[in-house]
Amino acid sequence: MSSLAETGSLLSSDDQAHPAASAAAASFAGLLAKLDYLSAGDIENIRQAYRFADEAHLGQLRKNGDPYITHPIAVAAQCAEWKLDAQALMSALMHDAIEDCGVTKEELVERFGAPVADLVDGLTKLEKLEFDTREQNQAESFRKMLLAMAKDVRVILIKLADRTHNMRTMGDMPR
Repeated sequence: MSSLAETGSLLSSDDQAHPAASAAAASFAGLLAKLDYLSAGDIENIRQAYRFADEAHLGQLRKNGDPYITHPIAVAAQCAEWKLDAQALMSALMHDAIEDCGVTKEELVERFGAPVADLVDGLTKLEKLEFDTREQNQAESFRKMLLAMAKDVRVILIKLADRTHNMRTMGDMPR
């Protein structure tokens, strides 16, 4: 199955033949419908970030069998509901690219600029540390959240959208 980004349109005849690809394309179309508050240039930048994320996650699936890209699209859609700017939406689409796909921060800087790369990197760093006790973990999570907010509150908003979508889809996870 080819990447959605390679098809050239959201719902081509190829996509119709692949229900999972069609579902991802429909999800992206739903995101686009929420972007009427942004400029055409911003929407094109978001489309480029989507294509990049779609290619980076190609072949990865969610537990329910959907293409993984449906998760970043859902995170970006939640951020669009909050009327976050284009950089935040681009970062939401690529929020797992460094951690899960081997994409480097330098690649993101080159393709999308330092502000977007910094947001994605900030989201990655929120996840990295683990601790021995639940109390240590909670205290450190709170500290990391405060530090991230001091740098850019959009990191926290994107992470909240990420966690919200993960919670909404927990039914697909084993007990």
